[in-house]
Amino acid sequence: MSISDAAPPSGGAVIDPIRLGVAGLGRGFMLTLPSLRADPHVRLVACAAPRRASRDAFVAEFGGTAHEEVEALAADPAVEAVYVATPHQMHRAHAEAVARAGKHLLVEKPLAIALDDARAIVASAHRAGVHLITGPSHSFDQPVQRACEIIASGRLGRVRMMHALNFTDFLYRPRRPEELRTEEGGGVIFSQAVHQIDMLRLLAQAPARSVYAMTGAWDASRPTEGAYGAMIGFKGGGFANVTYSGYAHYLTDMMQDGIGELGWPVDPGTYGAGRRALASLGRPEDEAALKGDRTYGAVQAPPPASHAEHFGPVIVCCDRADLRLTPKGVEIWGDLERSFLPAPPDPAPRSPVLRALYRAIRRNEPPDQAAGWGLSSLEICHAILASARSGMPISLDHR
Repeated sequence: MSISDAAPPSGGAVIDPIRLGVAGLGRGFMLTLPSLRADPHVRLVACAAPRRASRDAFVAEFGGTAHEEVEALAADPAVEAVYVATPHQMHRAHAEAVARAGKHLLVEKPLAIALDDARAIVASAHRAGVHLITGPSHSFDQPVQRACEIIASGRLGRVRMMHALNFTDFLYRPRRPEELRTEEGGGVIFSQAVHQIDMLRLLAQAPARSVYAMTGAWDASRPTEGAYGAMIGFKGGGFANVTYSGYAHYLTDMMQDGIGELGWPVDPGTYGAGRRALASLGRPEDEAALKGDRTYGAVQAPPPASHAEHFGPVIVCCDRADLRLTPKGVEIWGDLERSFLPAPPDPAPRSPVLRALYRAIRRNEPPDQAAGWGLSSLEICHAILASARSGMPISLDHR
């Protein structure tokens, strides 16, 4: 059954789904595809992609219109919002084209690479009077949302300190050449730090004010940042300690009950698979081809996950309790007793961002991750790099 055939939830109001176009049918789209298929709040009506095979596969599954250029997708009268899932460096041109056409925007993280490009995207959406949401990101994960509800209730007092830790194999997944060049958005800062930044900003419920950081680039064959450690200060005195490594050694999924980032139990037999796959390649260009094999029309989308998505262990220290976020829910370690608030996986795990897009467009109720949110998160990414270069803390401008 295609998403266009999905019925509204029983007992609820009739849903008028967002007529959604997709720019880019690569890895980002593939990870969101199960939710796009299942969630009744959106209906895929058009796409834009350079690969003919991907376009044909889209039309075969969803119908609608397949365009080769994003500008044509933006002009398509059947489309009222566009999910921009093209490579980072293309976001500005594609987002501006969509905004000029008067269409709402869901832009993959990061919003852009350069701050000037992110500012231009925000300005274009403002001029056009359209909604702009940055996502999907792990700040939309069910456990993060549940923890935010607990914090917002005020019963645990203020957020004082947070710890976010993630060790993955990110740097050894198939990459295009630009994904290994920092200046073009490569490495772990723009693609991975932004997830932790988004989560911590949402949990802190206060603007970030400063960043002090160090980074690591320890493999000459992958010449970009593969690790970082940062201290982020927030208005009111709260702070967060953030650590990430993408060097494919220890994996913090083991600290999350053996559940991987996308919500499936980790198969121990896959350890080292990324490095082995790269070692088997004969030519440098083979790596880009291997990444291309992961696009829509070339592989199947992942099945529904058994648990919520996550981005490594997160602990939030409040006045009267510590919260530990897990793929199963939120542990509450209070003054005298412990409790657990479950966060059951959504049948469509990325539905929170699709529902947020729906509420923004249909009810004019945008989420926290709207408007200039992506710009502020990007500023922190740049501050991590700047602090690592200078050895000094960096003050933040955007709020």
